[in-house]
Amino acid sequence: MTGYEQEMMHELKLWQQKMLRKPGYLNKLSKALQDKMNSWLPEKVHKAITETIKQMIRGVLFGARWTTGRKAPTSLEESDRAAEEKIKFYQNTAAAEGAVTGAGGILLGLADFPLLIAIKLKLLFEIASIYGYPVDDYKERVYTLHIFQLAFSSAKHRRKVFLSMQNWKEVSANLPADIHQFDWRSFQQEYRDYIDLAKLAQLVPVIGAPVGAVVNYRLIKKLGRTAIQSYHMRWLTP
Repeated sequence: MTGYEQEMMHELKLWQQKMLRKPGYLNKLSKALQDKMNSWLPEKVHKAITETIKQMIRGVLFGARWTTGRKAPTSLEESDRAAEEKIKFYQNTAAAEGAVTGAGGILLGLADFPLLIAIKLKLLFEIASIYGYPVDDYKERVYTLHIFQLAFSSAKHRRKVFLSMQNWKEVSANLPADIHQFDWRSFQQEYRDYIDLAKLAQLVPVIGAPVGAVVNYRLIKKLGRTAIQSYHMRWLTP
């Protein structure tokens, strides 16, 4: 193991401890409030939202793979450098998109939701390819969805997702053959609960543009850093 890899292993262990941390009081309270609010929505609304997000993400998953080439990584350090460059590029893209949709008020603000998901998933595909994983492999696409959940979920759900990723070889071997069987309901609800408050101000005139730019920039950074650590976990602990 190189000196750089040893340094990254230390960072990985700290990150793993964070992922396994049990939810604190404020996190539990926030999650309880979100669950209460979700219980007020009719079941047909939940089903409609779940199906919409499912189809939206499946469209990106099965489309982006044709525009993302797989690379042969030479070292962890070079892969990390390339991943950081991709993150910066997509941060700027997402910030520009958030500013434009935020400046347009409620209607364009609502359009930000699917656009931002597409940007996030495309970033995950790019990072996967940088570390040498074939994004045309169904199981690798499911892994990107796990990274997505790891970045944008409550502490309780994040811990559950992380534990499954720690033993990915066994988990991937038992994945259902059909991505329709993925737990889309939990996926969409955790994601909405995570970003609802952060994105709400984007719908307000005047402040929507700067809020949209800043929030999108930070969300992409969080997702990118989560992806890097997720692939470090597979690189350093095979």
